[in-house]
Amino acid sequence: MFRYFCLFFVMIATPLATASDGNRRVIAFAQDTMANDFRKAQVFEVRDEASKYPGLSFVYSDGQGQTSLMIRQIEQFIAQKVDLLVIGTNDENAVVPVVSKAYKSGIPVIVLDRGIKGNGYTTFIKSDNVKIGRLGAEYIAKALNGKGVVLLFEGIQEADVTKLRSKGFTDEMSKHKGIQTIKRTGNFLRKDAVIEMEKLLKQGVHIDAIFSESDSMLSGVRMVLRRYNIDPASMVMVGVDYISEAQQAIRNGSQAASILFPLGGTATIKNALKIFNGETVPKHIYNPVKLVTKKNVEEVAPIF
Repeated sequence: MFRYFCLFFVMIATPLATASDGNRRVIAFAQDTMANDFRKAQVFEVRDEASKYPGLSFVYSDGQGQTSLMIRQIEQFIAQKVDLLVIGTNDENAVVPVVSKAYKSGIPVIVLDRGIKGNGYTTFIKSDNVKIGRLGAEYIAKALNGKGVVLLFEGIQEADVTKLRSKGFTDEMSKHKGIQTIKRTGNFLRKDAVIEMEKLLKQGVHIDAIFSESDSMLSGVRMVLRRYNIDPASMVMVGVDYISEAQQAIRNGSQAASILFPLGGTATIKNALKIFNGETVPKHIYNPVKLVTKKNVEEVAPIF
């Protein structure tokens, strides 16, 4: 049954293994979607880090952005009694019952990057998303000298990271009365950002700056701007994640800044090993964030 499930729903990153495979511990990653560059890279960082340890086996599932599918996949991991479950969700509420079920059944749960409601997990590895929003707002407000129209490109509305980044951004921007903020939702995806940016340009909306809650969405924005013969450098654009594409865009001036948001894969395996060794890990573990601009772009390595 497990083999069939994995072939149909789960792409295997290492040879198929179950919790009964001798001394090998099975780490299962239930990921929201592999269609998003960040989410995909996150899974692969966990995979690559796990591959360094012969006693670990790694599998993952692709929820394809469908919460109901992700819940079914987690149920399968619970049924197979995997040794540890990693969760990357798109909805802070909907997955709570099944994640709590895994935790109460004795499976350690690491919530990675995006949080869930309640405390039914072992540890939550995250970054300070309110700070991320605040850093973006501070940079843009200074660049605009406190005046202008700013587009806030939000991620998935049901995800806690979206709410927290938006809170940090809007709280800081509220201090600058000369700046107007408009919001659009891009779901952390290039294609959705393309659609929304097309709409804005067709409506003739004037924009001086953009804070995008992911660099992927800014990539889509730049595609549209160039199609309309608008120089991306004419706007102050700040993204989040700091991927290689953002690094290059900062270098050539088509993006002003990005805020480094670590994938968290290394921290996940580090803490999984502690859990397997019977050590107590903190309920909340923070990965550091950093503003990257042209001043330090050559000093900071992109996350992928």
